[in-house]
Parts: sequence; structure tokens; C-alpha cells
Amino acid sequence: MAEETVLRGRWTLEDRVAAPLRELPFEVRPGTAAITVRLIHQDGVIDLGCAGPDGFRGWSGGARDEYTITTAWATPGYLPGEPEPGVWHVWLGLHRVPPEGAPYEVTITTSDTPPPTPAVKHPPASSRPARRDLPAPAGTRWLAGDLHAHTVHSDGTLTVPELAALAVAQGLDFLAVTDHNTVSHHAELPAASRRLGVALLPGQEVTTDLGHANVFGDVGWVDFRRPSADWAAHGGLMSINHPLGGDCAWRRPMPPEARPRFVEVWHSSWWDRTWGAPLSWAELWRPDVVPLGGSDFHDPAQHKTLGEPTTWVLAEDDSPDAVLAAMATGRVAVSAGRNAPVLLRVDDELLALDADGTVLVRPDGRRHAMRGDHVRLPAAPGAHHLESARNEVIALCG
Repeated sequence: MAEETVLRGRWTLEDRVAAPLRELPFEVRPGTAAITVRLIHQDGVIDLGCAGPDGFRGWSGGARDEYTITTAWATPGYLPGEPEPGVWHVWLGLHRVPPEGAPYEVTITTSDTPPPTPAVKHPPASSRPARRDLPAPAGTRWLAGDLHAHTVHSDGTLTVPELAALAVAQGLDFLAVTDHNTVSHHAELPAASRRLGVALLPGQEVTTDLGHANVFGDVGWVDFRRPSADWAAHGGLMSINHPLGGDCAWRRPMPPEARPRFVEVWHSSWWDRTWGAPLSWAELWRPDVVPLGGSDFHDPAQHKTLGEPTTWVLAEDDSPDAVLAAMATGRVAVSAGRNAPVLLRVDDELLALDADGTVLVRPDGRRHAMRGDHVRLPAAPGAHHLESARNEVIALCG
């Protein structure tokens, strides 16, 4: 038996200003096996999510207008499990509402008969390019990765296994899967990691109108409705994403004592790296910033390439825990790609590789011309970077 509830209305610009996230309650009776929610709206951008009596059950933002939750399966972005009886809420994020308003219709269907579970498709394993051999202390190794990528669990087009296979083909050792405002992808990471041979870091991109941040680690769902200073309260590592990235730029208030060390200084939107604003922003954010890189990959058809930029970590092994531990200590570098010039820091020494004819810029602004493809120099506290002869940033390290 199925029951249907239809909710209609019109969101106004005043509604969005007063409270950008709206919760529409509905009742789920005992014995319900499936819940389907469908949103129709005219104009604007309305995000979609869900909470049950026991808390968060999923988020798809503006990527979907319909989702289903059952005991055994759920639409990507949502958590499968028993539709517990009680009061549920459809979450509607009023991301963009035009001055004339946005009419909407929400249809909620509950049923005691679940739909068939979709079949799982496994992509073939990818061949991996030869790993780059970078000098490292005994018992450690420099690993190549990408700290910002999306799947079908938010607004990406690839499944978790498909994204993992692409990471291997790109020669990456690790990849953080950071879908927006959800952790539904976390359950798929271990199996895909084992099958395809790449470390998949659990992550989530905490996404709001005024800024995005990645939280890395298996720390449970981070409530994007809370103040930014609370986002890392459950543990994990928090990074401010693309702080100067257009309408996704960071504009959220955060007291200086709560600011995370990690900043996605190098994002795929940094088209012209002679533009020094990302570095200047990071210096003002806090003096001991650890610069990170992320492609923000969504779709092979887009201009973004997985692993460009490449983030390097000096880790004891290639497990997700080891990668996160290396990041936590700041053993991180960023380059334009896996085979591009790189600037590495080990203790109090810098190593510039394949960087002949570039310029090292120290934290105090002093500059040194690099001659040779294997240059060692003493390091100072703070972030360093390499520039080309035309002042284009080509490598970073904390």
C-alpha cells in the first residue's frame, strides 16, 4: 500500500533572507519500507535533503529533484536503512530565489513495498603509470593524490568505483572523496579502495552559500547548519576550500582562534597563477597555513582533470590513516601535476626537483634562482613556493 502527500507553496526572497533552510514535516507510519520525495519548482535554485526522527538521512543539494530511501538501498547522497516511524522532514535549501518568488510542489510517497535494488556495476581495473620516485627519509614515501573530488553521491557523474579507477589511471596513490553535505559515499570507499588499489580518504565538502570547507576523516556527518567553528568538532582535518573561488568564495565568519591550518590554496579555478591573491589570502588567514591542492573534479567532460593540481604527502604507508596522519603534521606539498616541478620539505631542508630556471620564494619574500634539477636549501618556518620566470606559481610547500 502506498500513501501520497502533496505540499505546495511559493518561496519568496523574504523567506530566503529570514531562513535559507526550510523543513517540511511529514509522518511515517510503522511498517513503511520506502520513502520517495519529488520536488518540482519554477525558477530559482532549491536544494533538497532529508532528516528522520533519528537525524540526518541525506542531501543532494541542487543535483537532484527526487530521492528514495529504503532499508537496503537509497538514492546516492542518502543513507539506506529502515524508514523509522515518526516525524520526518524534507529539507529545502533556498539557494537562489528570484524577486518574483519560486512556486514549489513536494510530493511524498510512502510504501510498505520497497522498489527493486539497482544492480551494482564494477568498472575494470585500470593500469597505473610508473610511480614517481621522490627522495624521502627511511620508512616514508611521498604519495601523490587529490584532496577534492565528487561522485554521483552529490553533483558528480562517476560512481565511487569509477572515480577510483580514474584515480589509478592518473597515477594517484590517494584520493579524498568529498561529496557535498553527505557521508553516504563513505560506505563504498573501503571495497573500492581494496579492489582498485588506491587509498580513498573519507571526506565531505561542507557546503553553504557563504563558503565551502572539506572535512577529512571518518567522523560522521558534519552539520552544515552549525557555525563554521563547530565543523571540526567531531575530529578530522578541516580545510577552507577555494577561498577566492567566485560565488563559492569564503565569506563565513570564523574567530581567529578557530581558523584551521589547512587551506585549499591551489584549486582548479586558479587559472592564472601569476595572480597572487590566493597566496596573499592564505598569509592573512593565519601565519602557519598548510597549503593544499584540489582539482574539484566532477565530470570527465569538464575542464578539470583529476590530480591537477597534485597534493603530495610524506607518509609511512599508503593507507588512508597514514595519509591523514601525514597531513596532520603538515608534511604536504603541491605541484601542478604528478610529473611537474615539485618543492618538498623534510625537517629543516627544502628540495626542489626538476625546477631548473625557476625562483624559490621564501616566507619573508626573499628570492633565490634555482640552478639544476636537484637543489637542496635550508628551509625557514612558513610556506615556500616556486615561481617561473614570469612569476607563475608552479609549486607550494608548507
